[in-house]
Amino acid sequence: MTGPATTWVLHVDLDQFIAAVELLRRPELAGRPVVVGGRGDPTERGVVSTASYEAREYGVGSGMPLRLAARKCPDAVFLPVDKEAYDASSAEVMACLRSLTWGGAPVVVEVLGWDEAFVAASVPDADLDPQAFADRIREEVLAVTRLHCSVGIGDTKLRAKVATDLGKPRGTFRLTAENWFEVMGERPTRALWGIGGKTEKKLAALGIETVRQLAESDARILAAELGPTMGPWYHRLGRGADTSPVDATPWVPRAHGRETTFQDDLVDADRIADEVRLLARRVVEDIDREGRPAARVGLKVRFRPFFTVSRSLTLPAPTNNPAVLADAAVSLLDRLDDRDRERPVRLLGVRLEMVPPEGGYAR
Repeated sequence: MTGPATTWVLHVDLDQFIAAVELLRRPELAGRPVVVGGRGDPTERGVVSTASYEAREYGVGSGMPLRLAARKCPDAVFLPVDKEAYDASSAEVMACLRSLTWGGAPVVVEVLGWDEAFVAASVPDADLDPQAFADRIREEVLAVTRLHCSVGIGDTKLRAKVATDLGKPRGTFRLTAENWFEVMGERPTRALWGIGGKTEKKLAALGIETVRQLAESDARILAAELGPTMGPWYHRLGRGADTSPVDATPWVPRAHGRETTFQDDLVDADRIADEVRLLARRVVEDIDREGRPAARVGLKVRFRPFFTVSRSLTLPAPTNNPAVLADAAVSLLDRLDDRDRERPVRLLGVRLEMVPPEGGYAR
């Protein structure tokens, strides 16, 4: 995918994907604030999976408790999550992308999730027009799936990914080495793909608050403060640098997990253990479909009001025995602090990390 000129990378991101899929099934809701999450009941515990643009104008966002979303937007229509519908729509979108050609050859498509993917040419692209192809992608996806998307154009995957948000909704934006600092220099570090709230605070503690400051920082100090691997990586993020190619190799899951939010807090230790066992057995079914045993077990516990802790352990030997894995997950309850064990539990989650496939992970 290299040529004598810039190697273009396009990042395709479906606009308000989950809400858009629901609106296709319920066209009468067009123009109204729509919130998708949990079982669609804002009086229950649960979080927002996505919100339509109309709902976002009221401050409703992904990850927000449904009850808070209802207070922010009382007139919103709340709908339950329908994973199978989103799986089907996502498959349709990705099939559309893979059917495209650019420069006379099929494109390379790297799927990132339900609603986004990187796309690149599979031929030297000195004469390829990325803007024209981005426009074509938006037209083709809309024609085939009736879903709108935005496209970020970049000379690296990182710049393409960041550019997409700047083109939303239903548009395109281009970020390259030439305009990187002009566009991104004064933006907060959290505007970068790969930097969240916690890392933003760690960088701020070092006096680094903007993308330009991160790019101009001392990589040695970042390595000392944030780790020998992550520190230099954050430094590269500040410059928009990314040498990774667009890779069509299918993603192979490292782990599977399940979690349950309880409508009434759990306070009985035996009931909590029973729920952990139930979750573990459900996750075993997931890893059985992968055909790989678990090597590591993780437990997530969210206490009232919203305090979360996690514990994990490496098994003596990989296994997919439901009883062994359930016992291991329950044993992690004993690793909680004594004070935490007295707290009411509102959410439990179990995660099983599998052994790598033969030949290891491609990416």
